[in-house]
Amino acid sequence: MAMTPEAKVKKQVVEQLKALNAYYFFPATGGYGKSGVPDIVGCYEGNFFGIECKAGKNTPTALQEMQLKEITNSKGIALVINEKNIESVAQILTGRYIHPDQMEMF
Repeated sequence: MAMTPEAKVKKQVVEQLKALNAYYFFPATGGYGKSGVPDIVGCYEGNFFGIECKAGKNTPTALQEMQLKEITNSKGIALVINEKNIESVAQILTGRYIHPDQMEMF
């Protein structure tokens, strides 16, 4: 069976998390869970993170945005990752990410 575009994004995110030895899991939200929880949640060096994986032009739903905002308000790291920014996951979690607007042109 072929992988969906979103599954490919998730796979690449997991590869980075494994390389960092980060603790992570895919929460099951049915039944007693909380709707809108990010696709992947975990902890790296004492920092809680939630990662919502999207593909193509897909964007988080209003409920997913609300959960990501709650994570941020609690001083956690909330990310929306797609094919365009997938390489930034490890950089953000390790504090080595520099936003393109902050880079000096040489």
